[in-house]
Amino acid sequence: MIRKSLAALSLVAVAPFAAAESVKMCVFDVIGANGDMFNMVKDYALEMKAHGVDFDLRPYTDEGVAVGDFNSGQCDAVAATDLRTRPFNKFAGSISAVGAIPSYDDLKTVLATLAQPKAAPLMQQGGYEVLGIVPIGAGYLFVNDRSIDTAGELAGKRMATLDYQKDAIHMVNHVKATVVPSDITNFAGKFNNGSVDTAYAPAFAYEALELYKGVGDKGGIVDYPLAQLTIQVIAREGVVDAETAQKSREVAWGMYGQAMNLIRGQEEAIPEKQWIQISESDIEGYQEMFRQNRLQLRDGSGGADKVYHPKMMSLLSKIRCTSNPSASECTASDRE
Repeated sequence: MIRKSLAALSLVAVAPFAAAESVKMCVFDVIGANGDMFNMVKDYALEMKAHGVDFDLRPYTDEGVAVGDFNSGQCDAVAATDLRTRPFNKFAGSISAVGAIPSYDDLKTVLATLAQPKAAPLMQQGGYEVLGIVPIGAGYLFVNDRSIDTAGELAGKRMATLDYQKDAIHMVNHVKATVVPSDITNFAGKFNNGSVDTAYAPAFAYEALELYKGVGDKGGIVDYPLAQLTIQVIAREGVVDAETAQKSREVAWGMYGQAMNLIRGQEEAIPEKQWIQISESDIEGYQEMFRQNRLQLRDGSGGADKVYHPKMMSLLSKIRCTSNPSASECTASDRE
């Protein structure tokens, strides 16, 4: 009798998490199970055990395959870059909008805001929910020739461009460069063997993907963040309950410091001579060029698709203008 009572109590204890007692998660990391991204997700999963969720992590080195397996139901959740997860949540996927978050301080404000309970409704879209967002670093332009340091110099240059990243393709066409369709598994190889003149990636790719080979003696890395890239955990709605989903987003936000320590270490490990400094006037010009492109990608104008979420564009504009109120965009009639 006592055993039966204990058994009944144990069933009651696990009942709230019955639907998520073991959640299969496809995890992308270009290095695989030994990569920094996978280890970050492991830390997240370990902390989520205390909240009743047991993630079964499955490493993938091909992001397209990871997302494909999630789509086909082989995984209940997926951890991948926002460039790939944008179709599941346009709002959160617009964090990486070109030039929209110029500093890590602004990024911190963005992610802190999105981790708040009042942002929860925006984390749900079309039967999917964002369970967490963790930064992986600013994306920089890697070039094989240091003279490619202005937008004008990009004209005619071959740029490795992810073939599913519509905003990048629009931007490359805007500067009159040549789109060379690529994916996460081959863009580095194309840059390193000279098939393309430029590539776009976070600092970790310098060593991990050996982009120093493509940079060589004549190239470098333009020291200006083109976008802030993140890893996002996406699950089907109902895999965890609303309270656990919110706790999950708070757990991911709590990893911000750990992620930034890693990112700063990766950026500082790149030799100083490899960074290409650009003038303040060039930066101002880029910011306006990016802003015009964001407006087109928000509104579906100028030959662009509607890629960016208007509410995210408005939020990012407010954050930028709080940290830099004298910026010309803050008084523009077409402010985002």
